[in-house]
Amino acid sequence: MNCKFFTIACALLSMSFCSWANENKTDSVGYQFTVTKELNTNPVKDQSRSGTCWSFSTLSFIEDDLLRQGKPAVDLSEMFIVRNDYIEKAIKYVRMHGDIAFSAGGSAYDVLYIIDKYGIVPEEVYTGLNYGTDKHQHGELDAILKGYVDAIIANPNKKLSTAWLDGFKAVLDTYLGKVPEKFTYNGVEYTPQSFAKSLSIKASDYVPLTSFTHHDFYKPFAIEVPDNWLWSEYYNIPLNELMETIDYAIDKGFTVMWASDVSEKGFQYLKGFAVVPVEKKNENLSGTELARWVKLSKSEKEGELYKFEEPEEEQYIDQKLRQEAFDNYETTDDHGMVFVGTAVDQNGTKYYKVKNSWGTEQIYGGFFYASEAFVKYKTMDILVHKDAVPVKILKKLHLK
Repeated sequence: MNCKFFTIACALLSMSFCSWANENKTDSVGYQFTVTKELNTNPVKDQSRSGTCWSFSTLSFIEDDLLRQGKPAVDLSEMFIVRNDYIEKAIKYVRMHGDIAFSAGGSAYDVLYIIDKYGIVPEEVYTGLNYGTDKHQHGELDAILKGYVDAIIANPNKKLSTAWLDGFKAVLDTYLGKVPEKFTYNGVEYTPQSFAKSLSIKASDYVPLTSFTHHDFYKPFAIEVPDNWLWSEYYNIPLNELMETIDYAIDKGFTVMWASDVSEKGFQYLKGFAVVPVEKKNENLSGTELARWVKLSKSEKEGELYKFEEPEEEQYIDQKLRQEAFDNYETTDDHGMVFVGTAVDQNGTKYYKVKNSWGTEQIYGGFFYASEAFVKYKTMDILVHKDAVPVKILKKLHLK
């Protein structure tokens, strides 16, 4: 997930919608939601101008799971994960002669991989803000790191030096800060590894799931998206079982890490919802009306066709339509978020309550509601605790 584009777009939009959002905290125009299930979750965070939604969403999911287990609330450091992920990514990028993606993006399993290998620290120990701003702004850092590794793989000396990785780490230390070998938290001294152990965070406790037909069901495969540089494998299950797992998890008190496409016209984050409206066409235009219509941009045309003044009729989503969207690049690995509950609109249509990481300057303070159709259609993958997966599905995956 590399949500940099959408983060910046949202930030720019919020400049013009900020006052509107603050004055309308009850319901978005046309849609009224009633929460039917709400789980404990830490406060909404702000990834600001960084493409690190994968770290924010997965750590939020892990923090929620610690709350579920009855442990004290803890704010974990997203930038500790990002820093170490960049190191691992650079090593692989150089080893692959630059023939894999190298960007700010990543996946949910990156977080578990980094915690298993490097540990974790609290946010107060490592904020990653070492370059003169009070919010994350990674454009300069991302560009420098990409230029650095590209210079290394150009290999001007015909042999890699022994210093290149230390130099790469030095850039990260300069921008994000050096990671302490030891730190004190709540009166106890830890290393990153011992702190992770104290929280009992283990990759083996979590199950990554997806649903596509170009691979066999009930077997794992590495999702073919550029930001899956780690080649993490996700268990493939039918769409109905993916949705069953999400519902089962929320019903049992587990939040769900959710990776999704958010580029659809029905993704109306500032208005507080995401839906899949039935396709509309503006027909029977003539004269000056037609001349005006053809000059409009795609987004302007969609703005006239889809007013969202009341709940829109949604498309019927099945496995075939979902697969076609993925194969045609219409569903891409855009953004990571967390399901923290369920809701219904005034027509009784089911939605999932979603926690985002774009700050709180939005109609629902950083939360929104994604319809069941949207989730079926645009979900790339999910991450859940193994106890949040129905036993019959675990057995099919040979995990039980």
